[in-house]
Amino acid sequence: MIAIDIEASGTNPNTHSIISIGAVDLNDKDKRFYGECRIWDGAHISEEATAIHGQTDEEITDTKKQTEGELVEKFMRWIDSCEDRTLVGQNVSFDRDFIKHACARIHLECSLAHRIIDTHSLCYMHIIKRGLVPPFDEIKRHSALNLDAVLQYCGIPEEPKPHNALTGAISHAEVAHRLLYDKKFLPEFDKFEMPWK
Repeated sequence: MIAIDIEASGTNPNTHSIISIGAVDLNDKDKRFYGECRIWDGAHISEEATAIHGQTDEEITDTKKQTEGELVEKFMRWIDSCEDRTLVGQNVSFDRDFIKHACARIHLECSLAHRIIDTHSLCYMHIIKRGLVPPFDEIKRHSALNLDAVLQYCGIPEEPKPHNALTGAISHAEVAHRLLYDKKFLPEFDKFEMPWK
């Protein structure tokens, strides 16, 4: 499995651009990927996304940075060297779709599978199997298990802000490993115990 996180200029892969990709191979904790790029010409920039990733418009349009196409080509070469390329992460269809759209923009075949593993679902099931009740948003009337709630449930501090694609991928990798195998995974989180053990 590949834990992945993408920071983007917004939430729509048709109109927004990738600005960074982070990934960790769950078969080899030392096999990691991180890269940043400038947005593609004409991509929209969302103020809400900027508040999350913390990069300025000047930083994400800097022509000294590689293009989105160059970054996604490097990522696809990296992931093609991995044994199990099943993607895992929080709302990971978002990340997969951004990569697929970026590949399409440069006419690069995207070999990512449609099947994914979502840490929200893993955590929701883990909570239920322990006889507990998952957090619920009474106003929106759906699960309140966002990434920070999943991290807290697994005994891990919130992801640092502003968000970075590599720290996100590292968090997803640790969460997935703890929920699936009841074991710690990465040295960054070794001092944090699993609350259910």
